[in-house]
Amino acid sequence: MKITNPKKSLGQNFLVDKNIIKIIADVGNITKNDIVLEIGPGTGNLTREILSKTPKKIFAVEKDTTLCQKLLDEFNKKIIIINDDVLKIKEKKLSEYPLIVFGNLPYNISTQVLVKWIKFNELNKTFKKFILMFQKEVAERIVANTNTKNYGRLSILTSWKMNVKKIIDVSPNSFFPAPKVKSTILLIEPKTNFFKIKNPKNLEHITNVFFNQRRKMIKKPLNLIFKNNFDQISKKLKINLSDRPQNLSPLKYFELCKEYENLTS
Repeated sequence: MKITNPKKSLGQNFLVDKNIIKIIADVGNITKNDIVLEIGPGTGNLTREILSKTPKKIFAVEKDTTLCQKLLDEFNKKIIIINDDVLKIKEKKLSEYPLIVFGNLPYNISTQVLVKWIKFNELNKTFKKFILMFQKEVAERIVANTNTKNYGRLSILTSWKMNVKKIIDVSPNSFFPAPKVKSTILLIEPKTNFFKIKNPKNLEHITNVFFNQRRKMIKKPLNLIFKNNFDQISKKLKINLSDRPQNLSPLKYFELCKEYENLTS
């Protein structure tokens, strides 16, 4: 399938590198019983490779109506095409079995999509694994460790419920049209056991407040969130008030979130 006019408004950069396509499909380790969800199949280059792995079923979510018709013409009943926005679909309704998700996500919504999935109540029952393409800069923030410049809100939110592994960096030349930035493929697997938080929005709030004060010592954001209780909380959680936000482990942020929920419930 040839596309001569990719739509910039939809962030379309079609993956055309056959070697990278094969790597992505192989990472999925698809079996004949697996249900696959492909986000943004575009011209169907990855779809063909996934089909060669003979999964039980493939759902493909494509926002571009023109591309949906072309995909339908080529694949007919081999895949189930959903003409919709990935931010609006209800993944739980697609399958009673966990999904393997492949996605060359539009870079302008990639973090929104990831956070949407992180917030799922039954993440590990809805999804088996994700093989996702991100802008390299965003991927570095997702996999970043404590005490590094890229460590922040996205690293903490992701590590709460997911295990992440970097697979490979991808050159702009692997796409048509070539984007201005490098990309990275990540393998993301839901955790079976994770720290219990009542509402993910509270963790988002905590991390937003802290990393908006990234250069400040922890005393300031703690005071903003916990007010008169900040000294008591810091002692209970053994937090050094002269540390900076990037010095705290994800676990400390989860514990802070729990304390916040206890105080506000």
